[in-house]
Amino acid sequence: MSDINITRLNALDPAFSRQLSALLRFDAAEDAAIDQRVREIISRVRREGDSAILDYTRRFDHYAVASAGALELTRQSLHDAWLQLPPEWARALEVAAGRIQTHAEHQKLTSWRYQEADGTWLGQQVTALDRVGLYVPGGKAAYPSSVLMNAIPAKVAGVRELIMVVPTPRGEVNQLVLAAAHLVGVDRVFQIGGAQAVAALAYGTETIPAVDKIVGPGNVYVATAKKLVFGQVGIDMVAGPSEILIISDGSTDPDWIAMDLFSQAEHDENAQAILISPDPAHLDAVMQRIQDRLPQMERAAVIRASLTSRGGLIQVGDLAQAGEVANRIAPEHLELSVRDPETLLPYIRNAGAIFMGRYTAEALGDYCAGPNHVLPTSGSARFSSPLGVYDFQKRSSLIQCSGQGASELAQTASVLAQGEGLTAHARSAEYRIRR
Repeated sequence: MSDINITRLNALDPAFSRQLSALLRFDAAEDAAIDQRVREIISRVRREGDSAILDYTRRFDHYAVASAGALELTRQSLHDAWLQLPPEWARALEVAAGRIQTHAEHQKLTSWRYQEADGTWLGQQVTALDRVGLYVPGGKAAYPSSVLMNAIPAKVAGVRELIMVVPTPRGEVNQLVLAAAHLVGVDRVFQIGGAQAVAALAYGTETIPAVDKIVGPGNVYVATAKKLVFGQVGIDMVAGPSEILIISDGSTDPDWIAMDLFSQAEHDENAQAILISPDPAHLDAVMQRIQDRLPQMERAAVIRASLTSRGGLIQVGDLAQAGEVANRIAPEHLELSVRDPETLLPYIRNAGAIFMGRYTAEALGDYCAGPNHVLPTSGSARFSSPLGVYDFQKRSSLIQCSGQGASELAQTASVLAQGEGLTAHARSAEYRIRR
């Protein structure tokens, strides 16, 4: 197999900005044909409900049942899946779930109030969403970590009902996913997937209840459907390919760095793995380890395609400049593989999750560190945040005016309302003015 070619850039090069833009560019396939197909699926599910779900499940998942009710898995089946797990798997799920819950408990928004001198009360009331839909990829792929990361924050927030959908091609049920659903207390599980599952969660059918928000990863059809139903329901985010950016001071074992790059590149041919360092010899050493280790990897073809098309090795003048480049990239995962990550941290403004120090591999965050692994991608860390408890809570403003407070506020409101030409607003306020 020929040597792998990875783009190498130098931040001191006058053309660096243009070259970096080219490396980061990813057109997330605004495929008109997919968009139209998903629109048709959503429209049919809205019109026909269960009948459409049954037909699509038979056609796309090759799984035929007599009624939509037969697509729902019983709580006993979830419990049985848990009991059948090997002990080491059960323990791993319990440890991960416990850590995720502990972190989530710290995220809860709280209600608050304060009183002004005239007796007026102002504040905020926090309430949880009533019902949330969780999409989990199914079939041969097993993503129990996605169940934990999406369901636990919802439960901590106080969501009353969590509805999970998971495709089961040819009726193949993944026991790990079901066991994870049992562990975290998912309320109902339906064996459906694809755009039709998103449509069912958004609009409801005779059997599947409509939800307030849909979270969880999926393929391009699922992502497109989530975009199209947004507004009818909330969604977590529209995620792009996985990303990792590593800033190394040159002292981390090159084998560690190479494997950390592989850990994200193996997700998908479009995943992006980039290393930044002020030490050119370190970049050379990591490149050599990539060459050496790649043939040993089970997903070598995927890793090779990812690193060849979207990977990068970037030389910078110093770690401060590395921070500037990182903010420009705004990566999903950022490893600060340096001697003193606390010193570098103030330079970082844009990142989904920051892994501090040489020992903190990004893979730990994927499964069991505690913070959520549902993170902003494609540069959206510039303006968005990881999934958390707050995504399952709503804030309502509280305003309770005293007679004196209303009288004083009304005078200001009246002036502003008249300036906007809204006479009824002004009169409504003026009625509260004490004469």
